[in-house]
Amino acid sequence: MGMKSEILRQKFIEYFESRSHAYIKSYSLVPQDDPSVLFTTAGMHPLVPYLMGEKHPLGKRLVDIQKCIRTDDIEEIGDIQHLTFFEMLGYWSLGDYFKKESIKYTFGFYTEVLGFSKDDISVTVFAGDKDAPADEESYNTWKNDIGIPEERIYKYDKKENWWGPVSDTGPCGPCTEMFIDTGIEACGPDCGPSCNCDKFVEIGNNVFMEYFKNKDGQFEKLEQKNVDVGLGFERLVMFSEGCKTVFETDLFAGIMNKIITLAKKEDVKSCRIIADHIRAATFALAEEVEPTNIDRGYVVRRLIRRAVRHGKQIGIEGVFTFKVAKKVVEKMGTVYPELKDNEQFIYSELKKEEEKFEKTLEKGFDHLIKELELISGIHGSKEILIGGGHIWTELGKLAFDMFQTYGFPLEMTKESIEENLPNGVKIDENLLEDSFNFAYKNHQELSRKGTEQKFKGGLGDTSDTAVKYHTSTHLLHEALRRVLGNHVYQRGSNITAERLRFDFAHPDKMTEEELREVENIVNEQIVSALQVFETITTVEEAKGDGAIGLFEAKYGEKVKVYSIGGELSDPSAFSKEICGGPHVKNTKELGTFKIKKEESSSSGVRRIKAVLE
Repeated sequence: MGMKSEILRQKFIEYFESRSHAYIKSYSLVPQDDPSVLFTTAGMHPLVPYLMGEKHPLGKRLVDIQKCIRTDDIEEIGDIQHLTFFEMLGYWSLGDYFKKESIKYTFGFYTEVLGFSKDDISVTVFAGDKDAPADEESYNTWKNDIGIPEERIYKYDKKENWWGPVSDTGPCGPCTEMFIDTGIEACGPDCGPSCNCDKFVEIGNNVFMEYFKNKDGQFEKLEQKNVDVGLGFERLVMFSEGCKTVFETDLFAGIMNKIITLAKKEDVKSCRIIADHIRAATFALAEEVEPTNIDRGYVVRRLIRRAVRHGKQIGIEGVFTFKVAKKVVEKMGTVYPELKDNEQFIYSELKKEEEKFEKTLEKGFDHLIKELELISGIHGSKEILIGGGHIWTELGKLAFDMFQTYGFPLEMTKESIEENLPNGVKIDENLLEDSFNFAYKNHQELSRKGTEQKFKGGLGDTSDTAVKYHTSTHLLHEALRRVLGNHVYQRGSNITAERLRFDFAHPDKMTEEELREVENIVNEQIVSALQVFETITTVEEAKGDGAIGLFEAKYGEKVKVYSIGGELSDPSAFSKEICGGPHVKNTKELGTFKIKKEESSSSGVRRIKAVLE
């Protein structure tokens, strides 16, 4: 062991390239045409069309290292293994090999390349239920072919060993996960890989997509069976370097050292949270996701402000987040050039957000004092200290409001309340924390329900309507360029079965005349019944024929190009765009295109919402 991160990256790609897997570069952190997630959370997101049967230009075997952001586990950040930004080592079989070969590949990489011992590895498999039988093939492969003893093969239900679908419908299937035993003491007699006690750390997940959940909730067998494997890069580096936490690896060494140098107090968890959050925010900012109050911009704002709060708790003075970000760029800029390309933008946005947060904190103190005066006026300061549960409910709501609206950590609110009570009086910290947590959980439940409604559809949504909208974005893109100019280029899209949302670079609000002209151009192409052509070629040849290479960095040496109204080589074709698909065969299938709204998305970016009628 002792393999550094740069070598581990190289060895992983080489291992699978030698087994006929084509290397593809990391896709953007900002998903394209996928409303189910704010950020790319797994390597499979950009590959959904190919998992559903579209032919990938590089073949049936792929390998990549995908950058991801997940905030589901944000409350666990600070332990030995969880991160909001991470890299996923991934490889795929698109209708080629299946379970047995995949398990052998994964295990071979662990033992032959990384030097892991079979004796340290435990695995889990799907136990089966009313929807699908137990995954006996994976179980028997681990036991009979690999030699993992029965006592280290755990059978779990869907909660632990089933992937997907992300939305209501889509591809899904059983998975088998691999864990390293860290050697710490078990949390109890039933301790196993499903625990969250840090004894078992997941290092990989082989997903076997052999089912499709339909709109009726039934699980149908997929015509094309796929393998989607994800291995946690930082965790593999942790074990490979012999570290006890991901924050001790060479990936975090410079970042952690910078934070410790700036800090006046010792608090390991706060240092880890700052390191993780600024690292994630730096990568998001590198793709020009600015801090805002909505959607992915809100995630970036939350990460930055949470890092600042923890910075205050450990005594860091002045604006500091950009100093930490510099260490992220130093370490990762060679692997991900966008960090260096947008370096000044990253630092500038971090500084601005930190300064905004300082002003927000000042407003927060004013709000807190007014609310305390109101509560004291109703109950009296003494009753606040000795009163019943209803008073603590009010204080808990206030503490949560301060956290949610102004970014005040609970400790800061507690100290502020005490400062406004008679000298020397202390409030019951446990009661305040309990009432705060109650308000927090209520908020989380409401947010969860709201998110489920907001992001229905999404991954795996290859319905006829969604495909029509996908094709419509190509027509819209070209129409915008013809009306507004060639400076227009796509900055993102969000497609559901009900509508399309298209973001594009343009400095000014569009006039009504411009909107109607764009709408008319799109409908002219629909009425003209233009054929849609698919071509597999190189990026250079595609651009040489006039194709727009919006996201060419995501593709390998071969790409798909969809041209509308002529072959790729035909100069009279209306639109030519590098894209993974799928699309309709002819524009006459689309119906009537109607622009519903044009608005600002962010600085220099406009947004159009449109429907097909």
